[in-house]
Amino acid sequence: MKRKDKQSLLLRNKDIVWINEVDKDDVGIVGGKGANLGEMTSFGLPMPNGFIVTASAYFQFLKENNLEKVIQQEIKEIDLEKPEAINRASQRIKKVIEDGRMSEDLAKKIIFTYDKLGGLLKQALVAIRSSATAEDLPTASFAGQQETFLNVKGETNVVKRVQDCWASLFTPRAIFYREENKFDHLKVGIAVVVQEMIGADVSGVMFTIDPVTHEKNRIVIEAIYGLGELIVQGELIPDRYVVDRKSLDIISRDVAKQTIQLTKVGSLNKQSLLLRNKRTRVPKSLQTKRKLTDKQIIELAKLGKKIHQHYFFPQDIEWTLVKNKFHIVQTRPVTTIKEQEGKRVKEREIKRKPILKGLAASPGLASGPVQIVKSPKEIDKVDVGEILVTSMTSPDFVPAMKKAVAIVTDKGGQTSHAAIVSRELGIPCVVGTKIATKRLKNKQVITVHGEKGEIYLGGMIKGGHRKMTPKKKEGARPLEMVALKTATKIYVNLGEPQLAQEIAQRNVDGVGLLRAEFMIAEIGTHPKKMIKEKKKKLFIEQLTKGISQFCQAFNPRPVVYRTTDFKTNEYCNLTGGKSYEPEEENPLLGYRGALRYIIDEEVFEMELAAIKKVRNKLDLTNLWLMVPFVRTPEELKKVKKIITASGLIRSPSFEIWLMVEIPSNIILLEDFIKVGIDGISIGSNDLTMLILGVDRDNANIAETFNEQDPAVTWALEKAIKTCQKHKITSSICGQAPSVYPDLVENLVKWGITSISVNPDAIERTRELVYETEKRIAKKHG
Repeated sequence: MKRKDKQSLLLRNKDIVWINEVDKDDVGIVGGKGANLGEMTSFGLPMPNGFIVTASAYFQFLKENNLEKVIQQEIKEIDLEKPEAINRASQRIKKVIEDGRMSEDLAKKIIFTYDKLGGLLKQALVAIRSSATAEDLPTASFAGQQETFLNVKGETNVVKRVQDCWASLFTPRAIFYREENKFDHLKVGIAVVVQEMIGADVSGVMFTIDPVTHEKNRIVIEAIYGLGELIVQGELIPDRYVVDRKSLDIISRDVAKQTIQLTKVGSLNKQSLLLRNKRTRVPKSLQTKRKLTDKQIIELAKLGKKIHQHYFFPQDIEWTLVKNKFHIVQTRPVTTIKEQEGKRVKEREIKRKPILKGLAASPGLASGPVQIVKSPKEIDKVDVGEILVTSMTSPDFVPAMKKAVAIVTDKGGQTSHAAIVSRELGIPCVVGTKIATKRLKNKQVITVHGEKGEIYLGGMIKGGHRKMTPKKKEGARPLEMVALKTATKIYVNLGEPQLAQEIAQRNVDGVGLLRAEFMIAEIGTHPKKMIKEKKKKLFIEQLTKGISQFCQAFNPRPVVYRTTDFKTNEYCNLTGGKSYEPEEENPLLGYRGALRYIIDEEVFEMELAAIKKVRNKLDLTNLWLMVPFVRTPEELKKVKKIITASGLIRSPSFEIWLMVEIPSNIILLEDFIKVGIDGISIGSNDLTMLILGVDRDNANIAETFNEQDPAVTWALEKAIKTCQKHKITSSICGQAPSVYPDLVENLVKWGITSISVNPDAIERTRELVYETEKRIAKKHG
């Protein structure tokens, strides 16, 4: 048994662990938040000390109080269509947990550890945070559904708040989420983080990528006076500083006036349950001043750069400044990156004066009728296809946000709840308009330009705006874009099962790239670890569930599933990954793609078993397969043998595509075609890097990455025309078509069969293809 496995086994049997005893592989023991805090201590970040009450303590509490049956009975009576039923069940379950008796042994352990945190002469002021986890279930999606308690002091209060965190596992929102995704409520656990509470003279959020434009060489810092809750809730417009991540030069400083702040008030005596956070006036002398000096901005940016380099991925970081010392409170990966590489194309220009301006929070262009929502109690007013207008959003707004085509708020910055969720959903968002709820009227049709932060009166008309027409079908969008038809199919790139149903309603011909990686990441555990633990069946079931959601939503339209193309450094991030992955100098050119399937058939066979189950047992025969990163025709032959041996036979209803992303795929395309494939899809991101010899993630040379370089466009044209010659389909699924309109026109002229784009580019790509095809037809007519 490896040292880490032994350590995890020991931790699994403990009720309490110190934060510095765990790392990112211990999600199953201390939840996602707890594991990430532990990982942060491993490379010396300045952060508050603390401990974690593990998930096993919670499960033991349920057993000791015989609560499993009570919870199951309450859940049985839930009707997802009736929010009041969910609320009733939530209140009853939370009450029995809050009234349950914690064992004397556990209470003593919590008190003993809490006393050690504060020292002999004082009791620590702590923040108590929920950290949800689930053995064998996705964990990342549980974030934000449970409670956090700030400014807690005293042994009795700490013990009580731990129990309150347990109860918060059954908030209405959390119950709804688990029911909707068919998760077993009794398999989902919760750990509780108890961490020293530090005040904040200034606090905020830092991104190590621009969260709106996705420029990789940027660090974006947002800062406010006082505690950071108001920045996340969107109540304040923060200062915004932009730093070059390579040189650490400050590019811009936008200072916002701040009149209120959140501060701690109250006594610290043992009788008080907790201190209060209170809104107080910012002194007049500070209201219009910068929150951070240039020196502080650079110091904070250096911490951001260090964190980014440790995780090898853009980060969303929460920080505080107390007495001129920075503390990192939390970091997590930025989950809203769309592969927008190279030069970013600007959204089409609108030749109208905006009626409102705010901060650009999520890119895109959308039109629809306004629906003003004054509080979460009114979210049922929002219909599919409307534009949600509100003062600010909170997690309770999410069901309405999923229906909206765009979001506009009075308050908030680029790190507010509205901004983050809009980027997750891929819809335009403008925040910080100050007067949107007063200026706009219900049912008024407006256009939201998410990248410019502007709102225009009316819908989009020809010449840059989309034509909208009423649709009478019951339950459909009140205003819908005219469904253009094109000879060139428009597919969509997807990875998140939660978005399948919604995107399937759009004018799209299928899924041209279904990424396996998101579903594998949700499973959370390295496939070889699952094989070792005899959990192959579980892996297959969970992958089957994810894939089938897409196939059901789009049926009978095709869903082209790209088999896993994790690189070794990405596989390492899964639980147990470090034990099975080699360390590579250059994972891009390393152990990945088809070669991995040949060397390690057992993992690939689990993936094929899931595909077979979706097609044969669920009768979803619209599922096709695409093989990525195939270096030679011989590799393709070997992979096809494994596919055939699994019982998946190539046929008109089961197409096998080759992902064309290596120069050898272009040079030897005819040889690859002779092996037997039905089509190709060009991965323009990797292909561009490998043709130009450019690492797009390297800030020093990222400017050279250009998918419209003549060498790249020559390769695209050659691939498409070779496919035409051999009468197989050709597609493209890289980022380029979502960004470069000129390239789309050329792809159509060269005869490409389909174009697969990100959800936010479906309509504009369809329009562009339509106009191009019309011009070609007219020319040859």
